[in-house]
Amino acid sequence: MTGIDSVRHGRLRVLAWLAACLLALSTLTRLVLLIATGHGVPATAGNWLYLFGVGLGYDLVSLVYFAWPLVLLLWLLPRGWLLRRRGRWLVGGLCLVLLLVLLFVALAEWTFWEEFQARFNFIAVDYLVYTTEVIGNIRESYPVGWLLPGLAGAALGLFAATAGWRRVTIDSAGFGRRSLVVGIWLVLSVLGTWLVSGDLKDRTTNTYVNELAGNGIYQFFAAYRSASLDYARYYRTVPISEAWAQVRTQVATPEATFYGATGIARHIEATRPQQRLNVVLVSVESLSAEYSGTYGRPVSLTPRLDALSAASRVYDQLWATGTRTVRGLEALSLSVPPTPGESIVKREHNENLATLGQVLRDQGYHSMFLYGGYGAFDNMNYYFAHNGYDVRDRSDIAAGDIHHANIWGVADEDLYTLALREFDADAAAGKPFFAHIMTTSNHRPYTFPADRGPWPQGKRESAVAYTDWAIGDFLDRARNKPWFAHTVFVITADHCASSAGIAALPVFRYHIPLWIYAPGGQIAPGHDARTMSQIDIPPTLLGLLGVSYASQFFGVDMAQLPAGRERAFIGTYQLLGYLRHDTLVELAPHRKVATLQPAYVWDTPQPPLPEDPALTLQAISYYQTAAAAFADGSLQQAALERAAGHP
Repeated sequence: MTGIDSVRHGRLRVLAWLAACLLALSTLTRLVLLIATGHGVPATAGNWLYLFGVGLGYDLVSLVYFAWPLVLLLWLLPRGWLLRRRGRWLVGGLCLVLLLVLLFVALAEWTFWEEFQARFNFIAVDYLVYTTEVIGNIRESYPVGWLLPGLAGAALGLFAATAGWRRVTIDSAGFGRRSLVVGIWLVLSVLGTWLVSGDLKDRTTNTYVNELAGNGIYQFFAAYRSASLDYARYYRTVPISEAWAQVRTQVATPEATFYGATGIARHIEATRPQQRLNVVLVSVESLSAEYSGTYGRPVSLTPRLDALSAASRVYDQLWATGTRTVRGLEALSLSVPPTPGESIVKREHNENLATLGQVLRDQGYHSMFLYGGYGAFDNMNYYFAHNGYDVRDRSDIAAGDIHHANIWGVADEDLYTLALREFDADAAAGKPFFAHIMTTSNHRPYTFPADRGPWPQGKRESAVAYTDWAIGDFLDRARNKPWFAHTVFVITADHCASSAGIAALPVFRYHIPLWIYAPGGQIAPGHDARTMSQIDIPPTLLGLLGVSYASQFFGVDMAQLPAGRERAFIGTYQLLGYLRHDTLVELAPHRKVATLQPAYVWDTPQPPLPEDPALTLQAISYYQTAAAAFADGSLQQAALERAAGHP
């Protein structure tokens, strides 16, 4: 039997069938996602050639990995078995399972792209841990009852239609020849692992093109391998003493006195009399600044928040640190730049850190974290419970108090009912309270109680309008409370609604709103148009409250920051951005550094700029020291107390 006969009629025919199915479905998926991307990918021959050509390469590498179960089965089945019924059933059964997986991945890629405009990445890997929420979200967002039977029917139809393509009529290959195939497959697998990486495709200035050039199966496992990123190993560094000196210079403000000759542990002396105001910090799920008329939207989705603007201190240029809820929670509690890989909220050894909640607890406040869902998701309950906060979540809300719920949590209004109950109890006990409230309604499947407004269910814009209504309703109910006039409300977002763009770090996708509203008039309203990072919210709030405290926050009080030192931090789980002076410094694995022109408003390219060595040094220093501080325990409350001279 010749080699050609082995491919045409022997066991390799089955492998050829799987290759044809994978390559056809991968190409079709790429084409569908390209069409869905629309104007994000200019229709040029160069773009199409790149994404389909490079994509074919990733598809072939994915085939090598994906086909291993079939390769092993064809290797182990004795000669002649594929001409017998049970042999054909074994191989056919595995082929059907693999075909089902390919079709399922294609469908999953569509839903993931619709939400994140990306192939599978770290978020997809992360969500595997929380199957209850993720599967529930899929069931509530899509017609699963139709999709799964349709998927099974498509798989069976395609399987039957291509039966002749994989039918083996010659099965004479001995164990040695079959072992040679396995050996070749092993070499290809090793070469693929050695020569190909998930970011090898990222060679164009259009991130959509780079993403489409990938393969979902390959990207998923590449993201899994890079889930934990050690800064010092993967990113450009400087001597750590130089890095700390740089950051120390950047966080130095008039009201701060450093405790030692190195590091950033410092005493913050209040510049105004302390006001023991209650504090309610609301981080709204996915509330992009672009939804609000206050931030320039012609037809606003947030009329209640817009009406609050005249009586609030509004920060016009606030930038989220990341694209996940845990990044927002990290910034708002720890005041630290986003380190690569997992958020600190989800890492091991994240207990007893110096947080905003702990600062206010030391001031006599009852510090709380209130969440509308089950706080086991993303490790939220554990993190806050071990870092100075009492935790309340969906399990603390009586069934009779729930007007509506979906897989992510109760309706925002029901979460606020829980909050009001807690606030009333603290006020009755004469104790000031600090509550960080994390909402969930503005999240797919975008459902909420009926009759709250003329908004159709299941639409993102409707969920934004509802969450705005719920904030207004919350303030209306709070207005009748005796503690209302002695409370400051801080309303912001955890991150933006979307994260993708033409650029790898699209700056306009990180712009979030911030209102600080003191109904008793203790904080003067107005607008601050300077660049501000999400990590600056905790020290800015404490400054407005007139609190003196020990700090190792990387953020600063905006009222004390000298003009010209404004900066912001934006990132994904791999890319780390430093935004300053209309320049974006981008740090990436493999010690890459890029200097770019940021796009603040629209989804446009961010062209390269000449490197500014001073800004590059600042960017490296901030991220390097933030990663080092968590790793060596410097972010812990005990370390801060030692620096301050308290044993």
